[in-house]
Amino acid sequence: MPKSVIITCAPTGGIHTPSMSEHLPITPAEIATASIEAAEAGASIIHLHARDPENGRPDPRPETFLRFLPTIKQSTNAVINVSTGGGLGMSMEERLRAATTTSPEMASLNMGSMNFGLFPLLEKRGEWKHDWEPEFLGMTRDFIFPNTFATIEQALRELGGKHGTKFEFECYDLGHLYNLKWFVDQGLVKSPFFIQMVFGILGGMGAELDHLVHLHRTADRLFGPENYEWSVLAAGRHQMPFATQSAMLGGNLRVGLEDSLYIGKGELAVSNAQQVERIRSIVENLGLSVATPDEARERLGLKGGDRVSF
Repeated sequence: MPKSVIITCAPTGGIHTPSMSEHLPITPAEIATASIEAAEAGASIIHLHARDPENGRPDPRPETFLRFLPTIKQSTNAVINVSTGGGLGMSMEERLRAATTTSPEMASLNMGSMNFGLFPLLEKRGEWKHDWEPEFLGMTRDFIFPNTFATIEQALRELGGKHGTKFEFECYDLGHLYNLKWFVDQGLVKSPFFIQMVFGILGGMGAELDHLVHLHRTADRLFGPENYEWSVLAAGRHQMPFATQSAMLGGNLRVGLEDSLYIGKGELAVSNAQQVERIRSIVENLGLSVATPDEARERLGLKGGDRVSF
């Protein structure tokens, strides 16, 4: 029997800006509501960033996260995943602060330094609600998102070693799998672990099916299929097609307004739950089932929601 499909939802992220969609959750109350609705729609993992409620800018402060994490935990059984990606331009200390404060079951971790080009998004708007938005997008023309071996090890030791947090290892390119392999070989990453293959970001892999298949085969060879779970996310218009392909190939998937603001061609998604409902319908029409949060916990070897600090 095929395994059930783990759906992750990323409700807000640190890429899209408030001017791009009125439906992007900004305030703690909006992020909590979006997360709860996504969990009710079928997401078993909620991948979370925070935003300054005054202007929507990515916000690393633990106190901002703590304005919505307890509400989500009390209202759902979903696995809560706190991002260490933060917002582009933050230091690793800033990026880790929310996760080390809240000690979540999961945290995301980017597995390599990379160009992270958001500047093409400038061409899609002429007016902005906040001055920081075009400045934030434009600076990525000359920006490297740093994730060195030293800072990755710092996250693994502080969060994994001291808090028992496990990771959504975000791999934007083939070399990121080999970086992860090095940490596995050093004993800093133990199975079962969770690889999120990311496609469609300028600076990373393009959203092409051949790349997905090649990464999956490479991961199987490097780690052994019994030792890890894999998932796929793709940016923008590639979101639903790539999520569907992952499910068809036996993998898991991620949706959410962090990755795409749309539900169809030229049609903004009105909520994260709408995207979850759409992909859940596709998965179930393929004859597959959707994993519950507790199924995800068991397959990923998580510590349990009773051992977090919020």
